[in-house]
Formats: sequence, structure tokens, C-alpha cells
Amino acid sequence: MIRIQQMKLKPGHAPEAVEEKAARILRIPAGQIASCSVAKQSIDARKKPEIWYSYVVDITLKSGDEDKVIRKCRNADVTRFTPVAYHFPGPGTEKMQHRPLIIGMGPAGLFCGYMLARAGYRPIILERGSDVQTRSRDVEAFWAGGPCRPDSNVQFGEGGAGTFSDGKLNTLVKDKEGRSGEVLRIFVEHGAPSGILYENKPHIGTDILSQVVRNMREQILSWGGDVHFNTKVTELLLDKGRVTGVKCAGGQVFPSEQVVLAIGHSARDTFEMLEQKKIPMEAKAFAVGLRVEHPQSLIDLSQYACEWPEHLPPASYKLTAQTSENRGVYSFCMCPGGYVVNAASEEKRLAVNGMSYSSRDGRNANSAIIVSVTPEDFGAEGPLAGIAFQRRLEEKAWELGGGKIPVQRYRDFADRSGEAKREKHVAADFMPCIKGKYTFADLKPLFSPSIRKAFLEGMEAFDRIIPGFADDAVCLSGVESRTSSPVRIHREADFQSQVRGLYPCGEGAGYAGGITSAAMDGMKIAEAIAKCYEII
Repeated sequence: MIRIQQMKLKPGHAPEAVEEKAARILRIPAGQIASCSVAKQSIDARKKPEIWYSYVVDITLKSGDEDKVIRKCRNADVTRFTPVAYHFPGPGTEKMQHRPLIIGMGPAGLFCGYMLARAGYRPIILERGSDVQTRSRDVEAFWAGGPCRPDSNVQFGEGGAGTFSDGKLNTLVKDKEGRSGEVLRIFVEHGAPSGILYENKPHIGTDILSQVVRNMREQILSWGGDVHFNTKVTELLLDKGRVTGVKCAGGQVFPSEQVVLAIGHSARDTFEMLEQKKIPMEAKAFAVGLRVEHPQSLIDLSQYACEWPEHLPPASYKLTAQTSENRGVYSFCMCPGGYVVNAASEEKRLAVNGMSYSSRDGRNANSAIIVSVTPEDFGAEGPLAGIAFQRRLEEKAWELGGGKIPVQRYRDFADRSGEAKREKHVAADFMPCIKGKYTFADLKPLFSPSIRKAFLEGMEAFDRIIPGFADDAVCLSGVESRTSSPVRIHREADFQSQVRGLYPCGEGAGYAGGITSAAMDGMKIAEAIAKCYEII
């Protein structure tokens, strides 16, 4: 196969232009090309307003004489390429007494279950929340002012927290085994748009992702797996340093010697149970902050030099800064054309997240601007100190907004009324786009002076990169506290805890950060189980 790097085409080009330009680069007639596929598409805006799509394209020839064509075209961007194919291991030889159990049906649990079911292991998935259809109705009712259901909300239920997000699928995880490509391929096979296979920053959107998750569940069932919704695990059953099964609310027991903990980053009561069972784990660093909203046109203007770009997607950004007190501040889960959502999962506690639909056609862009925090910030010791820290922030946010999402203009949060006025990029009447009830309130008491100072320094640094980022009228919403798990559950090189047969997995266990990396970690656990055990 021939790979062509950095092939440039103008936005809005015809589909056939990719193959035509590839033929010109290779100096061959287009009729000699047997197949032409886009491996990657990114936007090159380094010389705006001149903007290009930059492609990586893979070519096969009808003649098969690829080495000769590569030598003849004399182009450093043209090389031979061998794709990496993902391979799931064959079954091991140890006897499996019971079917494997998976606790949680977010991306990690879903993909672990999918891979095991496809291989014939007939896993049992236990999800404390509802199926995605019921869950969606519960979430919409909550945003309209109804009650927060503790096990059916933005955090819990089929698909996990990523179901109500932008559905980002990019990952920084190195992947020599081809797992990330397999994740994307499986998503497409179950209803995701094919563009995620090659887009530089792929995303699905909450509306499509919910259907994809449902389709994957139905496939697991067709392969002999079982899925139990509204089934909350309340106890791990242990014997002589080994897991033997789980007990659920209502008393139902599921025996198994292979239990996958894919519980997500918000299963706080489950973490408490694990601590009582003396499962080895520790508090870990994470980050907290606020959702920041801007007009999408402002971000488009900064990134594309055009407020309403034609043939280009709504622009995104990724920003980082280091503060005077050596804290990291960075953008997280940026949602072009998206919404801030109430992501609460506990009574009288409030957290926010960002969400986009597949079209990303909302009028605002939002992102979490978050500040790194470490166990030294938590004010306590022990593996659950970060959870207690999160809860204090969420209780304060709930109080500040009277149960609604508290929102504040940046000028008021920065308390810069006495400063010289700067050029305005955001209109004074700019308003947030929020799913859930909200109210304007004072967010200054939310954080410690050190965290607030770091947040402000980060915002001012980002304003120098994107003019208007720290404008007076920019809207802040709080609190963004569920950026990643505040806990890491220890596991050995074979992916098991010191309690044998227990497999900590995914974002909640501290081994992933996002939909794709969590799915890949679920695949690793499925592989580890398959390598050891026979199919029963």
C-alpha cells in the first residue's frame, strides 16, 4: 500500500478530487488506482485566511507495482505503508467456573463486554442505571426542573457519562496494537458516521452516540451476553484473597471468579464499599474549574479568520498554561456549538459538563477551563479524600445557585471593575446555552484563593491567544468537578487487583480519560481474560 502525507485540498472540494490529486502526485493515470481511502483529515489554518484540508491518503494499485511508482514520483511525502490490524487473542486453557461479570456499562464496560461476547464468553453486564432510552427521558425531565434520579442521570446509565457529552473520540494513548482503530470501526458498524475513521478530531455527538450504544447492546445480547439494568452492585464477595462474585441491591447474587470493575468516575458509593473491603487504591490528582462560554463566531474568527466559515466545521481550540504558583491550567472537553449541562448525580450537589449534538449547531462554544489539584489540596488523607473534596465543591455550587446552575460574568468573577476597559469582543447581552435551570450568582466563594488565582491567570493567558477569551461578558458556570476519577484502583501487570480475579478498568479505576481510551482499556481487560480462560 502507498501512503501519501500532507495532501492539500481546498474546503468544499468534490469527493472525487482526493483520488484525482493522488493520481497527479503519483504521476499515474487515475484509472491505475484500485483503491483510495482517506486515513486522516485535518485542517491546516496556519496561514489564515488561506485554509486547507490536509489529508493522509492510502492507495493500492491495480498493477501492484507500488515500489516502482514510489521511486518514480520522487516525493518525500509518498512512502510504502503497512496497516496495523487488530487481533483479539485466542482462548486460554484455564477452566472458567462462571461467566465473567462486568460492573458498569460506560465505554470501558461496554467494549469489554462486546469483545468478550464476540469471542463467545457470554459476559453478564450489571448496570446500576437505566437503558439509554429511559435514561434520556430521565435526564431531559431533570433538566426541565424534575428530580435528579440517583441512578439514572448524566453520570449513570447505559453508555456512561460520555453519552451526554460532545462524544469526542480522539485519544493521546499510543496504540501499536490497533485498538483505537478497532473502537472507531465498531462504532461505525453500529451507526456512527464513517468520518470518525479519518477525522483528526472525531466526534459522534450525544444524539447519535445514544443510538450506537443501544445497537452495541443488542449485538452483545445476540451473541449470548446478558445485560441487567437498574442493578446496583452493593458488595464484592471475597474468599481468601479472591473475588467470588457480587451482591446487588435487593439481595441478588451473581457468582463469578472474573469481575471487571468498570464503574466510572462518579460511583462514589461503590468506591466507599471497595474501601471497606480493603481493595488497594489511592487518591490521585485531577482538575477542577468552570465551564466557560463564548459565541461560536468568536472562536471561528480566531481559528479561521472568518466568523461564518463555509465548508468548515465549527472551530475548536486546545489551550494550556502554567501559572505563577506552578499549577497547570487547561481547556478540557471543548464543545463547539454545544451546551453546558447539569451533570449532578447526588442530592444537594451540583456539577456541570459540556455536551454537543452531532451537528454542533448551537450558537455558543463552551469548554471547561480547569486547574490541576493534587492530594495536598484535598484537606484530608486516604484514598477517598479527592471524592470528599469534589463533594464540598458541588455542595457549595448547589448552595450558590439555590439548586440551579450558578452562572457569572467573567468581569464579576475576576472582580476587575476598577481596571481599565479593554476592547470588547463579546456583546454585553451575551447569554449562556444551558441544559438545566440556571441563575446568575457569585462564583467567587467556590474555590480557594490559590485555585481561583490560577484560573484567572489561565484565562488571561488564553485571552492573549484568542482575543476576547477573557472578555467581560463571557459566561462562567460551575462547578466542573468530574474531569477524571479522583481515585486509582491498583492493578498488577496482568490487569488484576491484588484481590485476584478483580479487574479494575477504565476511567473510574484511573486508567483512562475519555470515551476512546476507556473503550481501549476495556478491550485490554477482555484480552487478559481471554488469554487465560477457556470459553464456557
